[in-house]
Amino acid sequence: MTVDEYLVWARGRPGRYELVNGRPVQMSPETTGHISVKVLVVIAFMDAIEDQGLELHALGDGATVRISDRTAFEPDAVVYGGPELGRKEMIVPAPVIVVEVVSPSSGGRDSSVKLAGYFAVPSVTHYLVVDGDEQTVVHHRRTAGKEIATRLLGSSDTLDLAPTGLSVAVRRFFARR
Repeated sequence: MTVDEYLVWARGRPGRYELVNGRPVQMSPETTGHISVKVLVVIAFMDAIEDQGLELHALGDGATVRISDRTAFEPDAVVYGGPELGRKEMIVPAPVIVVEVVSPSSGGRDSSVKLAGYFAVPSVTHYLVVDGDEQTVVHHRRTAGKEIATRLLGSSDTLDLAPTGLSVAVRRFFARR
């Protein structure tokens, strides 16, 4: 199945899915803690974008990132630049920051399959893996030499998401203020 076929197939279907190598994969139900962290991440990005006056937009889960013709992921949060997407769009065409919040069923995939997949998208500069239980963020960043640099941050750190101009206090991913 291609990504375009998948989007038609998934529209209106109950449950949440991602497309991996042409096959729909159902995503596990979420805990309230996981949902809370996802919401806080999106709020933190929206607040930081507004406070810093940047031409960026943040979306929560439900937006799709096309990895290849046969693979599409649904990150927990995504930030993109340019004009705001239309209300009926499903694909974020040029994400610059993608975020996955660790859950018991996703941890291994977030650090392997999704790491490689997201960085196969040329526009992706930052991939964040957020652990709500440990209150840490693993920040993967594409360098000028096209290598991936990785840094572990705690709740007292600040994410520098250059070259977007965006910076976010990590603590905001775990508490509203």
